[in-house]
Amino acid sequence: MSAVLSQSDLAVAALYREHGGWLRSWLRHKLGCAESAADLAQDTFCRILRRENLEGLREPRAYLTTVAHGLVVDHWRRLEIERAYLEALAWQPEALAPSPEERALVLEALLEIEALLAALPEKVRQAFLLAQLDGLGYREIGERLGVSERMVKKYMARAMLHCLLAGGVA
Repeated sequence: MSAVLSQSDLAVAALYREHGGWLRSWLRHKLGCAESAADLAQDTFCRILRRENLEGLREPRAYLTTVAHGLVVDHWRRLEIERAYLEALAWQPEALAPSPEERALVLEALLEIEALLAALPEKVRQAFLLAQLDGLGYREIGERLGVSERMVKKYMARAMLHCLLAGGVA
């Protein structure tokens, strides 16, 4: 069985051949880990495969760096969430410790929630978290954020709509 490659696939293959080693090296320098660098380099090219047209790409390394940098930030964010979760688990009595499967499911859910919240504008996210985690009322939230109570209501409506559209996380 032979596969017919599109022009886009050929362009990505050429980009990989010409710059893949450089990208892995750049990522290894950023992450300090060859294995993570290889994984993120692969993820970078997988993301680029979804782009329809690479024609006119004048600065391939700048483009690769931009895509890879976003993945590095996501990687660090995941590690920070995992670290915080494991730290919280360390405070639990051993009898209440979740199984490895439960830990993996909770961590996956935490990462999804973090991504959902990261997509919100800063003040909307802050208002939502102050209401949901700290139990503050709209007036108190407005005072903390330096906005009116009416604006807090708008922020909350926006956050709730975002959560509902994302799959009912709210």
